[in-house]
Amino acid sequence: MRPTVLVLGGTTEATALAQALSDGGYDATFSYAGRVAQPKAQPLPTRIGGFGGVDGLVNYLHEHHITHVIDATHPFAAQMSRNAVAACRKADVRLIALTRPEWLALKGDRWTHVPDMAGAVGALDRGSCRVMLAIGKQQLAEFAVHRQHHYLLRLVDEPTVALRFDSYEVVVAQGPFNLTDDLALMRAHKIDLLVSKNAGGTAARAKIDAAREMGIEVVMIDRPKVPKRIVVGSVDDALRWIR
Repeated sequence: MRPTVLVLGGTTEATALAQALSDGGYDATFSYAGRVAQPKAQPLPTRIGGFGGVDGLVNYLHEHHITHVIDATHPFAAQMSRNAVAACRKADVRLIALTRPEWLALKGDRWTHVPDMAGAVGALDRGSCRVMLAIGKQQLAEFAVHRQHHYLLRLVDEPTVALRFDSYEVVVAQGPFNLTDDLALMRAHKIDLLVSKNAGGTAARAKIDAAREMGIEVVMIDRPKVPKRIVVGSVDDALRWIR
């Protein structure tokens, strides 16, 4: 039976996988969650938006005769990953996750580990700092309780709602980023504290390397837990799994 693949995407790994599937002539669909205003074009048929929870995803898998699901979402898209595990189990569809290894602290890093976003907010209960929030746009409002800080917000899109910070600047940019540019950015804004999710990979790592070089503390948000599943770390491994 010829495989029919659904890629849950949104990462650089998902884009590389989409290209490989297209080049290999696979019957595959790429799915975006719809969080970005202008998602990157893919070489596969693309859908945008949620599925409507576990049952909605089960219905989609059945209706489109999906045989293989590859979860290549962001490591912090935990709800989608949980739904994928539950839906694939319910629909009897094969599932793997294509995900990047998490970052590990190196010599010179000053990391404060926190388990979740609430922990990161709590870690900012301190004297006034110039804080770079590199966490995306979904949970920015949670940090507005600490009005003593000046915030640098790096976002993929311009914010569409009013931000409740007393002092902030927005930089709209999309990775991958490099060390030279992130050093220049953080120095120009006199950043002395970085808040980051442990996204892993190389596309967003430059800010972590820049913080180390500048001796800046990093509040590192650990990855959320997801149910047990098969995990691979490369596009080649994902293709071998399909075959």
